Amino acid sequence: MESTPKKAPRSKFPALLVVALALVALVFVIWRVDSAPSTNDAYASADTIDVVPEVSGRIVELAVTDNQAVKQGDLLFRIDPRPYEANLAKAEASLAALDKQIMLTQRSVDAQQFGADSVNATVEKARAAAKQASDTLRRTEPLLREGFVSAEEVDRARTAQRAAEADLNAVLLQAQSAVSGVDALVAQRAAVEADIALTKLHLEMATVRAPFDGRVISLKTSVGQFASAMRPIFTLIDTRHWYVIANFRETDLKNIRSGTLATIRLMSDSGKTFEGKVDSIGYGVLPDDGGLVLGGLPKVSRSINWVRVAQRFPVKIMVDKPDPEMFRIGASAVANLEPQ
Repeated sequence: MESTPKKAPRSKFPALLVVALALVALVFVIWRVDSAPSTNDAYASADTIDVVPEVSGRIVELAVTDNQAVKQGDLLFRIDPRPYEANLAKAEASLAALDKQIMLTQRSVDAQQFGADSVNATVEKARAAAKQASDTLRRTEPLLREGFVSAEEVDRARTAQRAAEADLNAVLLQAQSAVSGVDALVAQRAAVEADIALTKLHLEMATVRAPFDGRVISLKTSVGQFASAMRPIFTLIDTRHWYVIANFRETDLKNIRSGTLATIRLMSDSGKTFEGKVDSIGYGVLPDDGGLVLGGLPKVSRSINWVRVAQRFPVKIMVDKPDPEMFRIGASAVANLEPQ
């Protein structure tokens, strides 16, 4: 009877190798997830401004349409300039009238000043005569009782001196009044010049241009609409800089730093990637369970309500070379960060 040969024991090495490779792969995946976090809870965003006129008036020209792209300096709309042009013409006419009035008043001042100089010379002459009469009176006063001089002669000299001084004071007062009149007109002219500058500024503000490259949104008006100062007409997206707000779990934040490289994908075209860098990490959100109410904080909802899960914080990622045709505010995105 022939004996059946025994089978060689099967080697356990392949199975152990598979298990080891699986463990290595698992460790790598865990390390990768922990050191290079990613999230699909993200959206594209950009800065916006409300385009508001700084002067009131009726819109006479609207050069843009809703969702239109514009370049810096492009005309957006124009307010009716006619009221401001009329105000400017009125102010300039007032300035011209004041200049003429100042010129005439200055001539009067010059004439009065010449008369004052003449009177002053006369007064000096009278003062000299009065002094001479006073000296004569002082020398001859002891002889007055003897009748060699008369008191009337002395009185006439004093009267002449006082009259000359009174005339001089009157002319000087009149000249000073005329100079004060010129000063008042000059001050009034400065006020009119300020009005002209302000009116020119208002006239310039009637034309509104794009302050930067952007895209018009929320345009709901047309030519003929009365625009009030400081009331928004539409919104302008600043398309020069796009960023992604990615909500990462708080357990991932330890591996995120300002400057961390990131890869961005938009759900509108997931096959195209964009490079970016972490700009900043949020330091405040509103929790779902209440107990904290702070105005202005973003609210990030947790994905599971019946399990205590990690809170998510917004991370701002600046996109290096965004495609302006693909990026829209609120567009869903996926953010993957590079390992640190």
